[in-house]
Amino acid sequence: MRLDLIPRQSTPAWAIYGTPILAIFLTVVAGAILFAILGFNPWQALHGFFIDPISTEYGLTELGVKATPLALIAVGLSIGFRAGVWNIGAEGQLTVGAICAGGVALAFWGDEGWWTLPLMLMAGLAGGAAYAAIPAFLRTRFHANEILVSLMMTYVAQLWLALLVQGPWRDPQGYNFPQSRMFGADSLLPVLVEGSRLHLGALAALLVVAAATVLLSRAFIGYQVKVIGLAPAAASFAGFSAKKIIWFCLLVSGALAGLAGMIEVSGPIGQLMPSVSPGYGFTAIIVAFLGRLNPIGILLAALLLALSYLGGENVQVTMRLPLAAASVFQGMLLFFLLGTDVLLRYRPRLVFAKGKAA
Repeated sequence: MRLDLIPRQSTPAWAIYGTPILAIFLTVVAGAILFAILGFNPWQALHGFFIDPISTEYGLTELGVKATPLALIAVGLSIGFRAGVWNIGAEGQLTVGAICAGGVALAFWGDEGWWTLPLMLMAGLAGGAAYAAIPAFLRTRFHANEILVSLMMTYVAQLWLALLVQGPWRDPQGYNFPQSRMFGADSLLPVLVEGSRLHLGALAALLVVAAATVLLSRAFIGYQVKVIGLAPAAASFAGFSAKKIIWFCLLVSGALAGLAGMIEVSGPIGQLMPSVSPGYGFTAIIVAFLGRLNPIGILLAALLLALSYLGGENVQVTMRLPLAAASVFQGMLLFFLLGTDVLLRYRPRLVFAKGKAA
């Protein structure tokens, strides 16, 4: 007896958008089983993970703070994924965007003005795009695999940041801690809700989602992205430039990741530290696929994955669960999402003997 996977001739639309919901349900069930095995009350743990963090107004604003970088990065990645361009180094591009934006804030420290934030914005966008241009050049010029190049460059960016905050950019009054000065008031994003950390970057994320929706549905280059991803031979016959699309996708995804880095250091963090992200660049990959590479779906998926961060922190404090619980949930969600995606494309068939199947 063996299990064969038979390609499906067609997949209904309800299944395409229903499998993420099924994956979320399976993740919750698997999480409950895991909590029970660890000796915790499953209902109490799930309540602490998914309900308690957003039961207050402050918790809802924190959800927006966490979802903002995830949505920004995932939207950029989704454009490349549609075209078969696999940027896995968004975490590094986020870090470089944070470095460039932080460099502007520190260069004008004590002399900031209204123009500081726009300069930081441009620096963050340019830094992320420039860092993504390296794998774009290597892919189009030497056919290097952008997955490996972008991923390895992530660790270079993180080491670069650690070097700066422990060396030339270390706060001279920071008691030798590896961190920069706190940014001035004009270098920080305005807060949208008084008494919270929800900042102007959340509105920027909504604008990016809207712009990406228009680009993919109305713009000609969005059409080129789709065709190159679905039918490369047809795209070549139509005269679409694959190299141009590779550059476009990597530069856009890198710029949005750099923008996310700028928002993090000028928003909730307010300075440069050895680590400016808990892994948003990698989690955004799950967000992109959970949202079915659709900007609106990505926004909803970003809120869910942001909740996993808040829930992980909450159960760590209230139930003494390890902080890695959030990563476990994210990993299980990706596992079940990939598993259900297989069933979208293939139909399982049990073969008992030669010529006989069920």
